[in-house]
Amino acid sequence: MADASTANTTPNATPSTIYLQDYTPPAFLVETVDLDIAILDDSAQVSARLAMHRNPAGTGGALELDGEELQLLAIAIDGRALVEGEYEITPQGLRIAQVPERFVLETRVAINPDGNTQLSGLYRSKDGYFTQCEAQGFRRITFYPDRPDVMAVFSCTVRADKARFPQLLSNGNPVAHGDDEGGRHWAKWEDPFRKPAYLFAMVAAKLDMVEDWFTTASGRRVRCAVYVEPGKLDQCDHAMAAIKKSMKWDEDVFGLEMDLDHYMIVAVGDFNMGAMENKGLNIFNTKYVLARPDTATDIDYQNIDRVVAHEYFHNWTGNRVTCRDWFQLSLKEGLTVFRDQQFGMDMHSRGVTRIQEVRTLRAAQFPEDAGPMAHPIRPASYAEINNFYTATVYEKGAEVIRMIHTLIGAEAFRKGMDLYFQRHDGQAVTCEDFVAAMQDASGLDLSQFKRWYNQAGTPRLSVQGHYDVATKRFTLDVQQRYPATAYEERLAREGRPQERGPYHLPLVIALLDAEGREIPLRLAGEAAASGTERVLSVTQDAQQFVFEDVPSAPVPSLLRGLSAPVVLDYDYSDAALTLLLAHDRDAFSRWEAGQRLASGILAHGIAAKGAGTDWIPASYASAVENLLASAFTPGGDPALVAEALALPSESVLAEMQDGDVDPDVIHAARLQLRRHLAQQLQRPLREAYARLKVEGAYSPDAQQAGARALRNTCLGYLAELQDDSAAQLVQHHYQRAGNMTDGIAALSAVAQLDIPQRTQMLDAFHDKWKSEALVVDKWLQVQATSRLTDAAEVRRLMQHSAFDIRNPNKVYSLVRAFCGANPKHFHAADGSGYALGADAILQLDALNPQVASRIARTFDRWRKVDAGRRALARAQLERVAAHPGLSGDVAEVVGKALEGA
Repeated sequence: MADASTANTTPNATPSTIYLQDYTPPAFLVETVDLDIAILDDSAQVSARLAMHRNPAGTGGALELDGEELQLLAIAIDGRALVEGEYEITPQGLRIAQVPERFVLETRVAINPDGNTQLSGLYRSKDGYFTQCEAQGFRRITFYPDRPDVMAVFSCTVRADKARFPQLLSNGNPVAHGDDEGGRHWAKWEDPFRKPAYLFAMVAAKLDMVEDWFTTASGRRVRCAVYVEPGKLDQCDHAMAAIKKSMKWDEDVFGLEMDLDHYMIVAVGDFNMGAMENKGLNIFNTKYVLARPDTATDIDYQNIDRVVAHEYFHNWTGNRVTCRDWFQLSLKEGLTVFRDQQFGMDMHSRGVTRIQEVRTLRAAQFPEDAGPMAHPIRPASYAEINNFYTATVYEKGAEVIRMIHTLIGAEAFRKGMDLYFQRHDGQAVTCEDFVAAMQDASGLDLSQFKRWYNQAGTPRLSVQGHYDVATKRFTLDVQQRYPATAYEERLAREGRPQERGPYHLPLVIALLDAEGREIPLRLAGEAAASGTERVLSVTQDAQQFVFEDVPSAPVPSLLRGLSAPVVLDYDYSDAALTLLLAHDRDAFSRWEAGQRLASGILAHGIAAKGAGTDWIPASYASAVENLLASAFTPGGDPALVAEALALPSESVLAEMQDGDVDPDVIHAARLQLRRHLAQQLQRPLREAYARLKVEGAYSPDAQQAGARALRNTCLGYLAELQDDSAAQLVQHHYQRAGNMTDGIAALSAVAQLDIPQRTQMLDAFHDKWKSEALVVDKWLQVQATSRLTDAAEVRRLMQHSAFDIRNPNKVYSLVRAFCGANPKHFHAADGSGYALGADAILQLDALNPQVASRIARTFDRWRKVDAGRRALARAQLERVAAHPGLSGDVAEVVGKALEGA
C-alpha cells in the first residue's frame, strides 16, 4: 500500500435516533478479515485486509465503513493505492464511492490506545493493552462495517515488545509465532468461526497464567487458561473451576460442547462492564475472576460462578447464533442470563438464588419501567446503543425467556433450543426467530406472547379470590393492567403511537388449607384433580379460573417463583401472609409473604413519619422470631431465613408509594423497625448468632455460606442496639473474622454506627488491604452506602489515594453506590447529593461517557420525590444538559429524564 493523505475521524457527539423499522441489510459483506496490530511506544498501527463483496440483498450505493478517532496512513483496493478524491473521510468513518462487486480493501491506521480513557476499542491498562468492542468499539480499531449482521472469518497477528508484553492473544487458535528485530515478537491467531466485529478481542500484556484441561462429551481436549495480573495466581482457582463446571453443565442440560481448542479468560482492572464473551478470548473485569477466602466474600464467589458461566454460555447463545442488529440485544443477553440463572440454581440454593434475582429485578428493572428510560426488551429506537445495556434487556429479558420455559415446559424448551441452533447456527437473527423455534417445538401459539418484546412497562395483576362454601368452589378473578409509560408517550410525540393489548403470561399457583397443606387442584371442566400446583395461562384483560372440590376456604399461593415479571395486587390478611411465611413450600412465596408483611407495617410507619413504635404490631416480632427459629429445624435453610429477615430496601419502598416521596421519612421508618426488632429479639438473635458460627476451613459452599449469611444478618440487627455490648460484638466479630465475608459484614455494621470504633476499624481495614484493589473497592462501597455518609464525605473520599476516577470499578464502588444505594443522602433536602452526582457526570463525561451515563441513570426517578427535592434535581439535570460538548451517551439519558420538565 502506498501512503495516503492523513486524516482523523472523531465521533459524532449528538448521534441521530436510529429506528428498528428502518433496518436494511448491509450493502457489503466481509468474507475474511486479516489484521496486523503493532503495539508501538506511543501509538498502535493496525493494518487490515478485508475481502469483501457487494450484498445481493443490500440497497447498493457507495462503500461506507465506520471509524472513530483513526488516523488513516494508507489505503488500497486490490493492491492499488487510492489517491485523494477516490475516498472521503467523514465524521462517521470512511466512504469510497466506486468499488468493484468483489474486492480486497487494505488500510493502515494509527490509533492512540494510551490516551483512550473511554476503554472502548483498543486501550492501555496497567498490565498491557486490551480490547472491548461491544457494542461499537471495533470502529475505534480500524475502518469496518461495524454492525452485528456482518459476519466474517478473522485472523489476527499481534506484535509488541517481548519483555514488556510477553502474552499476545486473540480469538480462536494459535497458528504461528516468532521473534522480530529489536526485542519484539509476534503471534498469529485464527478463528475458524464467522463472527461479527463486536466479538473480536486482542491482548498484549504481561500477565501470569494458569491452565487446565477439559475433556468434552465427544472426547475432545480443550485447553482452559486464566490470565491475571502478576502475583494473583493464588486467586484463580475458583474461576478455573467455574469454567469447567459451566462446560459440563452446558453439555448436560443443552447438549452444547465447546467448539474451539482454546478457551481463555483475561482479567483486567480497567473495564466498563462485568465481562465480555469474545469468541474463545473472554475479557473479564478482575472482580469476576479473582477470589481468595480472605479477599472475596461468599457473594463474590457466587458471582464469579455466574459471570463465568454467562460468558461461556454466550459461546452458543450470542456467538454461534448472534443478533441481527442491536435492537435484538435481548435475543442473546436475555437468553444467556436465563441460562446462567438456571446454572446458578443448580450450583447453589434454588430458592435463595431465585429470591436474589427477584430482588435485583425489583430494585433495578421495575423502577426503569416506571422511569424516563422505560423501553421494552426490544426497543423501537435508540440514540446511543450503550445506554440500552439495561436491566430491562438483561433481567426482564431473562424473565421473558423464563415465561416461555414455564408455559411450554422444560422438555419442549430443550427441543426449541435444539431447533433454534439447527436453523440458525452461524447466523445473525431476530427475536422472532427464537420465538418461532419455541412455538414450533412446543405447538403452543406464542403470537400474543410476543407483546413482551414490544410493550414497555410492568403489568399489574389484580387478583380476587372467592370461596363458596355450598359448592366448595374457589374462584380466582384475574385482571391485568398495563398503563402507558414514558416510552409510549415518546412514541406518540414522534407520531408513531403504539397499540397495546393484554400480555400472555403464566400465573403459577397453589392453594393452601388452614394448616398450610397444599390442596389437590381440579379446574372446572376437568375430570379429576391433577397435582397441587398449576400454571394458569393468562391471556385476557379479565379472566376467571374456578377450582372444584376445595374442602375449605384456602389461602392462595400466587405467582410462585415470580412466574411473570408483574406487580401482584391481592388483598392478603396478615394471618394469611403469616401462614404462607410459615408453610409455603415455594421459597419465593415464603419470602414474598414476609416482604408483604414488612411492607404493610412500614407503610404505617411512613405515614407516622417514622415516629414511635405504635404502628408495629406485637405479632410481627413473634413472626420474625418463629422465622429465625425455623433455620434450626429439620430441613431449615439459614440462607433463606437470612433473605427473609432483610427488610424491603428504601428504594423499593419508595416505588411502592403514591405521590411525593420523602426519603428521610422512609429511612426513619425502616430504621425504627430494624431497631425495634433488635430490641425485641435480642435473646434469640444472640443465640442464633452463637449457634451459626462456622468451624473449620472456609468453603463457599451453600451450607457454609448460608450459615454465614444468617449469622451476619443477626450481627447487623444486634448492632442496631447501639450500646457498648453491640459495639464490642461487632469489634470482636471483625477481629475474629477468618474470611472476607465475616470481615466485611463487621465493617458494614460498624460503618452505620457513630462510635469511635468506626474510624478505627475503617482505617485499619484500608491499611491492611490497600494493595488489593478489589478489597479497597469494598471499603469504598461500605462507606458510600452508610447512613452516616453524606455528599461531603463522598467528595472527601474522591480525593483519597484509594480512588481513581478513570477506573470504572472505583467510580461504581463509590459514586454510583452513593447515588444509587444511599437514597437518604443522595436525595438530601439541601440538594448536595444531586450536585455531587452532576459534578461526577460532567467530570466523567470528558473521560468515559459510558460510565458517566450510568451515573446519570441514578437520576431516573427524580420526579418521584417531593416538590422541593424535584426542583433541586431538575436544576442539576439542566446544568448537565446545558454543558458544552456533552456526549451522546449522557445527552440521551439526561434529555429523556427532562422530557416534559
